[in-house]
Amino acid sequence: MAEEQPRPREVDVFASVRRRLEEGERRLSPFAARSYLSRGRERPEEPSPVRTEFQRDRDRILHSKAFRRLKHKTQVFVAPAGDHYVTRLTHTLEVAQIARTIARALNLNEDLTEAIALGHDLGHPPFGHAGEAALNELMPGGFRHAQQSLRVVERLEKGGQGLNLTWEVRDGIVHSSKPREDILGEGYGTPATLEGQVVKLADAVAYLNHDIADAIRAGLLREEELPEIVQERLGRRHSERINALVCDIVATSWAATGELGTDVQPRIAMSPSVHEAANALREFMFQRVYLWEGRQAEAERAKRIVRFLYQYYVERPQEIRSDFVIPGDPPWRQAADYIAGMTDRFALETAFRLGYREA
Repeated sequence: MAEEQPRPREVDVFASVRRRLEEGERRLSPFAARSYLSRGRERPEEPSPVRTEFQRDRDRILHSKAFRRLKHKTQVFVAPAGDHYVTRLTHTLEVAQIARTIARALNLNEDLTEAIALGHDLGHPPFGHAGEAALNELMPGGFRHAQQSLRVVERLEKGGQGLNLTWEVRDGIVHSSKPREDILGEGYGTPATLEGQVVKLADAVAYLNHDIADAIRAGLLREEELPEIVQERLGRRHSERINALVCDIVATSWAATGELGTDVQPRIAMSPSVHEAANALREFMFQRVYLWEGRQAEAERAKRIVRFLYQYYVERPQEIRSDFVIPGDPPWRQAADYIAGMTDRFALETAFRLGYREA
């Protein structure tokens, strides 16, 4: 009979784990964020015995209700019938994969990068950007999905308690969106960490490429129709384009590793040549896919549904049955929070149940 192995004291085990985790972070780039130097949480908590603070944030996001609902939220095509169209969830996972690859190559904090990536779209309403545009028109002060994502993790999850994430993750989430004009544009602010900047750019790398695949699947374009500058500089296939963009970001942002010295101000960027091609691809997608006439008709239908739901619940907030609203908030805020949390399917079913009819 084998002898039972001696069991170490838990306090020694956890101290060893904590020491190893922090030593791993100390080996990161001097420009990387470190969990033990985090600005902290809104409500202080005892540290986890086996996870860094950023790992803990990642896990909280993964286990949240808002994250699970992403599987039934549209990316570009509204409530698509096919099984292979990108959803908000698969988009989020692709962003996390691309962002982690870049962060690891630049010796940045992979855990922080992943947490921001997984949380960056939690507040996106149903029907993609059509749903966001409708709420932006209706809501006092406007609506942006990045701000709503922050609201989800700070106020709406866990029955109004929020997830109590670290400042660095929340900063990366709220500053994750970009303007149409430039893939490197600041938009609504630049993340304070390089890890947040990685996610902001990885988001564009992911959606540009998977939206091409979806548009081809839908019969809107053929791969050979992509602009010549895109095919020459980024490649002629899906994997070639992602590889070209990721490798260019790593090479152009190499100062972030600290290997060129610490007296520089690193940023996550692209080379001028690839930047030009990426913007050309982005504009091409707006013209051929995002603003396509048939897509616009679909988007207008989505907007009418959101407008109907918003007006209905503003007038009848007592009918909202959800722990994703705060009862003391004004009716317009409750309506917006409730609708933003809906999946495409639930929004459609609810609208028709409440009396919405197509014109």
